[in-house]
Amino acid sequence: MKKKKGKLIPVRIYGDKILRKRAEPVRKIDDELEQFIADLTLTMYEKDGVGLAAPQIGKSVRIFVVDPFWFNEEAKKDPRVLINPELIALEGEAEAEEGCLSLPDVFGSVKRVEKIIIRGMNEKGEKVEYKTGGLFARVLQHEYDHLDGILFVDHISKLKKISILRKLKKLESTTSENGVNIG
Repeated sequence: MKKKKGKLIPVRIYGDKILRKRAEPVRKIDDELEQFIADLTLTMYEKDGVGLAAPQIGKSVRIFVVDPFWFNEEAKKDPRVLINPELIALEGEAEAEEGCLSLPDVFGSVKRVEKIIIRGMNEKGEKVEYKTGGLFARVLQHEYDHLDGILFVDHISKLKKISILRKLKKLESTTSENGVNIG
């Protein structure tokens, strides 16, 4: 199978209705899906992200790509695609600062599970499973949330949310009546 060349797709911004929808399961892996995965991956890297979920570029399907370490010195790009992921086991709790390509310039401290086991399929339709902790587990959970219409700001404290409300309202104002980002 020849690797497809991706194209840059605009990232949907807070206020876009697709970000709040529960994504549909992927039914089959075909040429169209392979192209979408290439687009998703390229867009993640071009936007300097460590993860990107399908709804963030306008497709409400249960796929995301992550590569939490590619920006480290001497690291190589190693994207991991997860199709129809399922969280299997959760252990512990850790808190750390998060941001999101769909919420530019918005950051907040989020409590997440420290160690996880997650299963799904890769871009070839092969079953994959990750038992991980730390940053990798956090990024996987963040992207998994996107597939359920959950954003990291839904996890932050009410006090912090009040402090970023102005930014959220400004981002929301950049969407059209049907919820597509116009800003």
